[in-house]
Amino acid sequence: MVKEKLTAKEVERSGPGMHGDGDGLWLRVVSAERKTWLFRYQRQGRQREMGLGPFPAITLADARDKADAARRLLANGVDPLEQRREQKAAEEAASARATTFAEACNAYIAGNEAAWRNPKHRYQWRATLDYACETLGSMPVSAIETEHVIRVLQPIWTKKPETASRLRGRIELVLSYATARGWRDRNVLNAALWRGNLQLVLPSKRKVRKVEHLAALPWQEAPAFMRDLREREGFGVNALMFAILTATRSGEIRGATWGEIDFDRAVWTIPAARMKAEREHRVPLSKPAVAILEEMAKAKDGSGLVFLGLKRGVPMSDMTLSAVLRRMGRGELTVHGFRSTFRDWAAEATHHANHVVEQALAHGIPSAVEAAYRRGDLFKKRNALMDDWAAYLEKSSAQVVRPELGQRRTAENKTHETVA
Repeated sequence: MVKEKLTAKEVERSGPGMHGDGDGLWLRVVSAERKTWLFRYQRQGRQREMGLGPFPAITLADARDKADAARRLLANGVDPLEQRREQKAAEEAASARATTFAEACNAYIAGNEAAWRNPKHRYQWRATLDYACETLGSMPVSAIETEHVIRVLQPIWTKKPETASRLRGRIELVLSYATARGWRDRNVLNAALWRGNLQLVLPSKRKVRKVEHLAALPWQEAPAFMRDLREREGFGVNALMFAILTATRSGEIRGATWGEIDFDRAVWTIPAARMKAEREHRVPLSKPAVAILEEMAKAKDGSGLVFLGLKRGVPMSDMTLSAVLRRMGRGELTVHGFRSTFRDWAAEATHHANHVVEQALAHGIPSAVEAAYRRGDLFKKRNALMDDWAAYLEKSSAQVVRPELGQRRTAENKTHETVA
């Protein structure tokens, strides 16, 4: 076939259209500024077209060299387009394998932090992974093995077991993410996997340190505690009393807005975005709880917040509630612990069914089957439960149910739950 029909001047002066140099090499001209070299060939009865690059970056001589190389591949039974694609895939794979652990961490956080509503949670993710990056950061994520993860965890595993366990889980997620992105071989074990891997080298977290539950007030002491609390004043005092009466979490209390309160129906509806389980939660309000809200309504500042912080529009700090406990000489207690106080009272001193109490605490349903069938929120039953709790907190010391009666009621409660 005739080759090299074009000259350098013809290429430079060529107008719009297709200009052949022979034996499959063509110059496609769209305009004086847009000229591209092409190599056309047939492979297994199919017409194919392979781009060789733009002119003038690729000169006539360059284009002829590229076309010659493609013809040699064809003569050896190799499709030049397929070879190019394979080479590109290999280069991309090599580049992916070169992705460092630090780059994988940044990519994972960037892709997932929008789902982390709590700024503290986002900070903790970065802080723990930054610690891991001190050892693993510059390593290709594809090269990280179990021994490398052990090197990160071992110094803190017995000193800070909770932190170390959380870090292990986050490293595992980053490595799984890297595998999904093609940066790690799918057939390689996740180096941070616990079961059948790290559990053979590191002691169980439970064995390292006994789990310490948040300090909670014994339920028998709750009425006396509330009597002491009612004698005090301040927004923090009101917020703590409201938290105890509703058995809700500190963050849910501090973020409460007037738009969530329905005084007519005595209901506080916490939107899903502010709930730990990410489901809307209706809280029935007892008369003492409504009374606290009516008191707080006198201090409205237009920010929409029920419990005001030090700055307008900024929620009350969690430390404000803790400070109330310290001033009462009960600094060993936690705000969250009062949910346990409520839980223990309901189990040991009432006939309320366990699943009603769990719903009041906005706990998730562990059984997927049960969750599928339970569509309601047991509001009427929870209303009675919260009224009983408020009434109990109003009792004097002489009226408080004794533990022995509570133990009898525990047995009765189990029978009641079985029937329910």
